[in-house]
Amino acid sequence: MTDVPIRVLVVDDSAFARKVLRQVLSAAAGITVVDTARDGLDALEKIAALSPDVVTLDLVMPGLDGLGVLKALAGAASPRVVVVSSAGEESELAVAALQAGAVELVHKPTALATDRLYELGAELVAKVRTAAGARVRTAPEPRPAEKPMASPQTELARRLVVVGTSTGGPAALTKLLLSLPADFPAPLALALHIPAGYTEALARRLDTYSPLEVLEAADGLALRPGRAVLARAGMHLRVERDGEQARVRLSRAPLQAPHHPSVDVLFESAAAGWGSDVVGVVLTGMGEDGLAGARAIRRAGGRVLTESPESCVVYGMPRAVAEAGLSDDRAPLDEMAALIERYVR
Repeated sequence: MTDVPIRVLVVDDSAFARKVLRQVLSAAAGITVVDTARDGLDALEKIAALSPDVVTLDLVMPGLDGLGVLKALAGAASPRVVVVSSAGEESELAVAALQAGAVELVHKPTALATDRLYELGAELVAKVRTAAGARVRTAPEPRPAEKPMASPQTELARRLVVVGTSTGGPAALTKLLLSLPADFPAPLALALHIPAGYTEALARRLDTYSPLEVLEAADGLALRPGRAVLARAGMHLRVERDGEQARVRLSRAPLQAPHHPSVDVLFESAAAGWGSDVVGVVLTGMGEDGLAGARAIRRAGGRVLTESPESCVVYGMPRAVAEAGLSDDRAPLDEMAALIERYVR
C-alpha cells in the first residue's frame, strides 16, 4: 500500500446509503472519501471538480442514472468505477455497466434502511482497492448480432474451449464473444467471478450481441459447437463427456473453494474429459484462480492461452499462469479470438 490515499467519491440517491458507505470507506486504512453525490449530474460535477481515483456508483437514480454517468465518463482519464447494486430488477443495468467499463460490482441488500448495508464493508473496501490499481478499459456500445438460421446440432464436441476471468471479465467476455464467428467449431464453457444474481442477465445480453448462442449454465445442458455456456454465479461449472454426449454439470462442492464458480474446477474437469483437445484461456482477473487448472490442462496435453498484460484490467490471473511457465501463447484482448481460432482449427 502506498502512502497516497485512494480518493473516493460515493454516489447514491439514498442519504442513508451515502452515510453508511462513507463511514465504511473512511474507516479503512489508505482510503479517503472526498465527497458524496446524490444523483448522476451531481456526480459528474464533483468528478470534474475533485478528480477522485474511484467512484462507488449506484445505478437507479433520478435524472441521470448510473449507466448514464459511465457513458459520460468514457475515456482513459476517467476514475475507476465500482458499481454498488441490488440484484433482481437492477441486474440488467449492472451487467450493462460492467460491459461499459465498470471495474467491480458489489451487491447491496435490497432493504437499504437497515444495518445490513454495513455488511458490505469488507467486500466494498477490497473492491475499491482493486479498482484503484486497475486499468480503465472502455468499449463501444455493442450492437445486436445477426444469428445464423437454427439447425440441428449433431456434431460431437471433439474440441473444447474453457475460459476463466474475474475483474474486468464481463467486458472481456463481451469483446471475445463478439469477435468469434457463428461457425466456431468448438463449444465454450465460461467461468466468471461475479456476485450471484447477475449471470442470467449477462448471458442474455451476450447472446443478443454475439454471433454465438450464449446460455447461462443449467445442469445437463449440452455442449456443442457454436454454443457458449456461462457458469451460474454461486455454483461450480464442470464439463463432462459420455460417448457422443458432452454436457455441463453444476454443483456447490467443493465448498472450500474461494470462488464459486472456480476456474480451477472448470479447467480440471475439461482436462479430464478432453485431454489434448482442450484449450484453456485465462483473461483479466485478480488472484490465482486458474493456475491449478492450467497445470492440469497442460499435464493432459492441452493448450493454455493468456491475455497480455497491456490489455488486462488487472494482470493477476494471467500473470500467475504465465509466470508458472504454463502459457503456450498470449495475446491482447483484441487479438484473442483470432488466437483461439488458430489453436482450435
